Amino acid sequence: MTTPTFTITELYTDLDGLARFRERVVPMTQGSPLAQLTELISVPAIQFRHSPVGFKFPFHCSPNPQWVFILSGEMEIGLQDGTARRFKPGEHFLSADTLPTGATFNDSVHGHRSCQVGDQPLVTLFVKTA
Repeated sequence: MTTPTFTITELYTDLDGLARFRERVVPMTQGSPLAQLTELISVPAIQFRHSPVGFKFPFHCSPNPQWVFILSGEMEIGLQDGTARRFKPGEHFLSADTLPTGATFNDSVHGHRSCQVGDQPLVTLFVKTA
């Protein structure tokens, strides 16, 4: 029998200091055949955010890695290389594009931008990682 997996979209800082997206596959080895689970992931806190129509946040790095779950509305994440991805309700990503150690933030090199898309406010759930 094949072990099921869960795919994580991760926004991370590459070795060159630029934010990039990648997909990570996590095996679901816990639970039972009726409800297969990943291993537990400890989290210290959660936080909800409401962003009104028109919300735009300029280039920034994630202060600490955190899961971002889209509860309603639509969110776009843009990278320095022009790549952009949109996330809709029920979708999520791990925002882990932190500033490289020893670097001074440069808004033309580091991080990502984010914005609300469409005619509905954006409601997100942040799950802070340990």
